[in-house]
Amino acid sequence: MRRLFDMDSPLMGFLMKVCDSLVLSLLWLLFSLPVITLGASSSALYTAVLRCLRRDEAHLWPRFWEAFRENFRRSTLCWLAILALLAMLTVDGVVFRYLLVRGDGLGNLYWLILVLMCIAVTWAAYVFAYCARCRGSVRDVLRISFQLMVLHPLRALGVLFPLLVAFMASLIVPGILLLLPAPVCWCESVSFEAVLRLHMQPEDLEREIENENKQ
Repeated sequence: MRRLFDMDSPLMGFLMKVCDSLVLSLLWLLFSLPVITLGASSSALYTAVLRCLRRDEAHLWPRFWEAFRENFRRSTLCWLAILALLAMLTVDGVVFRYLLVRGDGLGNLYWLILVLMCIAVTWAAYVFAYCARCRGSVRDVLRISFQLMVLHPLRALGVLFPLLVAFMASLIVPGILLLLPAPVCWCESVSFEAVLRLHMQPEDLEREIENENKQ
C-alpha cells in the first residue's frame, strides 16, 4: 500500500500531472485576461504542456514565463489578425442569424458562417502552436500554419474537436473552464505534433526523437 503513494508510483505521477495541468490552466486564464495577450499566453501554454507535461523537461512557471516573453510580439500580432477575422465573422453571424429567424433565404448563410468560424478557430490553434514550436515572421506563421491545416484536414479535426467539446462543456458547467485549457492543449498537441513531424527536415526529426527517448 505504501508503494502506491511513493513519489515514483504511477498514481502519484498521475496526480502530479493533474496538479500541473490545473496550474497551467490557471496561468493561461490569468495571462489571457487582458484579451490582447491571449495569443502569447496560448503559445506559452502549448510550450509548457509539450515540454513540462508531455516530456517532463522543465519546471512549469519558468518555462511558461520564458515562452510568454519570447513569443509575445509575434503571437500578439498574429492574434490581433485572427481576432479581427473572428470579430467580422461574429458580426456576420449575428446578421444572418437574424435573417434566418425571420425566414429570409439569405439567413441560410448563417450555417456557412459557423463553418468559417470553426475554420478560423482551428487556424488560431495552429498559429499558436506554430509560434511555440517554430521560428518565422508573422506573415510566415499565418501562412504556414494555414497551409498545415489545409493539407491535413483530418488532423485539423483532431485539433477542432477538443475545442468544441470544451466550449460545450463550459456552456453547461461554466466553472469547468478553470480545468480545461491545459488538457485541451494536450489533445491538440497530439494532432499538431503529428502534422509537424511530417514536414520536418530528417535531421530535425531525428534530433526530436532522440530528445524524447532521453526522457
